Amino acid sequence: MSKKTEPDLPPILVTTEEKQRLSGLANSSMELFPRVAYFLAGEMERASIAPDDADLRDVVRMGSAVRYRDDSTGEAREVVLVYPHEADISRKRISVLTPVGAALIGLSVGQTIEFQTPDRRTRALTVLRVSH
Repeated sequence: MSKKTEPDLPPILVTTEEKQRLSGLANSSMELFPRVAYFLAGEMERASIAPDDADLRDVVRMGSAVRYRDDSTGEAREVVLVYPHEADISRKRISVLTPVGAALIGLSVGQTIEFQTPDRRTRALTVLRVSH
């Protein structure tokens, strides 16, 4: 019997406060957005934790401007990662409670992550640049 294997996930790093807020957001969103909330909760479970005052300049954090490449299309995009109530796609502000947002949080420049989209396709993103 063959078992479907999950992609190898890169190590991620979040601050203590971000882990608390994002874990709470994921838990409170399980009924409305089960798939992405479950993904975000899993990311917070596996994340390494840094002190709130740590210098994480190359790490995607809440409020970070992130340039990433969609590895299937080669297209690069720049977005700001925000909480759901701050999301505004016309201003390139994407919610952490989207598949792309949940995939990006905690990644460092140069890292690639694979994840499933809502239509169950596998997508891979690579972080090119982070600014705060």
